[in-house]
Amino acid sequence: MEMMDLTPVVCTFVIIAGAIAATFAIARIVKGPTATDRIIALDITFSVALAMGIVAALLTGRTVYIDVGLGLSLVGFVGTIAWARLIRLG
Repeated sequence: MEMMDLTPVVCTFVIIAGAIAATFAIARIVKGPTATDRIIALDITFSVALAMGIVAALLTGRTVYIDVGLGLSLVGFVGTIAWARLIRLG
């Protein structure tokens, strides 16, 4: 019995879920009543971008997208820490 390759199915699910999450996060960035809401939404957007980079690497077989995703996650982490400090000081 052969095992079915679920990679396209899982990648399609991640793309759809990521698009929905990014839509809600961008709406929260625009509408968010507090700066904390906007920061969390921006962090979610970076997480979705990382997931999309991993999906792109899986679908194309090129590892460069994982490197881009790691860079995005580092920028997102540093940005979140900087914004949290700014909110704490203000």
